[in-house]
Amino acid sequence: MFNLINSLLGRHPERINANVEIYTWQTCPFCIRAKILLWWKGVNFTEYKIDDDGSARMKMAERANGRRTVPQIFINNQHIGGCDDLYSLDSQGKLDPLLYQPAQA
Repeated sequence: MFNLINSLLGRHPERINANVEIYTWQTCPFCIRAKILLWWKGVNFTEYKIDDDGSARMKMAERANGRRTVPQIFINNQHIGGCDDLYSLDSQGKLDPLLYQPAQA
């Protein structure tokens, strides 16, 4: 049933091989919006909830070239940016090719 629905909607979660990581705060609307897009595409992602965790936020900022806002999203260890960046990639047709790339060891 889900395969039929995914097919009708043009989603191909079986093709997604990328390692996707997202740093979030629990109540952040931009984080929720970014996760909804990833869920919609069938992406299994690793979520780092950094609410009240200063060391996790510092690690995120290091990885994100100093950006301290959430969410911060990484695909195959490549910094994508935040929610607006993720949606921009999707609207340009550039997100799916990134998601279909195999995860790098």
